Amino acid sequence: MLIDLHGKTGLVTGAAGGIGRASAIALAAAGARVVVSDLAARSDDGQQTVKAIREGGGDAIFTACDVTSATDWQSLIAETLAWGGRLDFAHNNAGIGFPASLVDTTEEEFQRVLTVNTTSVWLGMKYQIPAMLAAGRGSIVNTSSLAGLRGLAHGSAYSASKHAVLGLTRSASNEYANDGVRVNAICPAAVDTNMTAALPAELRAQILAPQAMKRFAAPQEIGYAVAWLCSDAASFVTGVALPVDGGASAS
Repeated sequence: MLIDLHGKTGLVTGAAGGIGRASAIALAAAGARVVVSDLAARSDDGQQTVKAIREGGGDAIFTACDVTSATDWQSLIAETLAWGGRLDFAHNNAGIGFPASLVDTTEEEFQRVLTVNTTSVWLGMKYQIPAMLAAGRGSIVNTSSLAGLRGLAHGSAYSASKHAVLGLTRSASNEYANDGVRVNAICPAAVDTNMTAALPAELRAQILAPQAMKRFAAPQEIGYAVAWLCSDAASFVTGVALPVDGGASAS
């Protein structure tokens, strides 16, 4: 079955660049109407994602959202429903990295990583799921990481946050499996994004080392996996932590 999202509407957070932009473009290319979302400060980059989608023949709008804010989440869901009439899928992708050793991480830094990477996913699902339940179906994809499946030295806060995303994903998938709502997570390894480009060379080498494929993935390679999970081609898939990792999980 080809990935077919015609007639479906959904949203992608952190979509001003990187995996989020690639995901939004892949979803739109499969026929979906996509709400591109990111921080208001990144609206120009978000509009570039919208432009790329429209140039490819797709339909998209940009809506700003701070994913750590319940109020912003409620507004984002309301605007998505007002624009598209439904919420068929959501890719909770927004997140931050934080390369630091455990003892060098302050309490404030640790809490910030958990808030942006984990609490945001909980908030997103809290407001996405009721909209999907009203329609009797929906698909949620959360961005975890290979660091959510194994420990990452000099990245304890990040790894903890991504492990927690998998816990939320699995719990939500069990709660709503018989209500038509599927919840999955992707676990990318080394991906060529601005976030990974800013990492120290030593840490870039560390995250690449476990992979059988000794290269960084292109963001669109992750986006295709998201589009598949959001589609009916994955209708019997829920609660999965899907490695998109160049063979890292095989080692």
